[in-house]
Amino acid sequence: MAIRTALTEAFGLEYPIILAPMASVAGGRLAAEVSNSGGLGLVGGGYGDPDWLREELSLARDEARRPWGVGLITWCATRETVDLALGYEPNAFMLSFGDSGPYASVIKETGCKLICQVQDVEGALAAEATGADFIVAQGTEAGGHGAEHASTLPLVPAVVDAVDATPVLAAGGIADGRGLAAALMLGAHGVLIGTRFYASIEALGHEQAKEQIVAARGSDTKRTQVFDVVRGLQWPEEYTGRALRNDFLERWDGWEKQLATALDGEDETFREAEQEGDTDIAVVWCGEAADLISDVPATTELLRRIGAEAEGCLRSGNELVGV
Repeated sequence: MAIRTALTEAFGLEYPIILAPMASVAGGRLAAEVSNSGGLGLVGGGYGDPDWLREELSLARDEARRPWGVGLITWCATRETVDLALGYEPNAFMLSFGDSGPYASVIKETGCKLICQVQDVEGALAAEATGADFIVAQGTEAGGHGAEHASTLPLVPAVVDAVDATPVLAAGGIADGRGLAAALMLGAHGVLIGTRFYASIEALGHEQAKEQIVAARGSDTKRTQVFDVVRGLQWPEEYTGRALRNDFLERWDGWEKQLATALDGEDETFREAEQEGDTDIAVVWCGEAADLISDVPATTELLRRIGAEAEGCLRSGNELVGV
């Protein structure tokens, strides 16, 4: 049995699975591998560093044999970074955390599919109005940045009902085939998965971070602004980032204003920890689905595993309905 949805039809996918464009984690090689293995890989363009984008988008373009894409954080995107990314001819372009309106038309004019990630029904309606081809409904369980409006289970069907003319994808707390099958039953046409792909061989990031994700529980994560403060990033107030608890977070949680005034020294220590893979200080973005992650497999194996489990769940669901 093959799962067929609007997402698989739009990009010719084997699995209705998209790699979340995790900044500094979803590089060109991981994105290409996800695409070549039957999903849709998105390069995590993050804050739009042009040198990083050129290197990783070149990798994706050269290594992907099937459709692939890129994602940017909307509130810090510029026309220059959007044009730079489009220059590598991606098939999909995802915008997250902000008004996609200023860039929607230029993206769609190239024939690129526009994917908008939202955290509430109002955001979904706004994304639909800008012409989004797909809308990602992101619940609070997700790793990395998001809002605290609603969890995935109630948010996805609410967004599906609100934008019934636009296919919806589910994100947040999904790390296996059971989550994919559940999302499809909620009315989604596929899923966006981040943390599970972070713990894969091809993902960028220090091996210690991947090991931390494998060892973690969902209860070991926390939504926080601490890691944005130490990096000097002015995220809009409504967005926090879900990360693994560590010594640095425990030290500064609730003391963000004091941290902002003590950056001289703290920021350098943090940057050194990132380079060395010191996860007692450096951030490891991680969602509540950590409980479902127990290994660091190759991406191809991961796609097969999730797809097969989802198909099995969907088949077994028929047995629950009496004739």
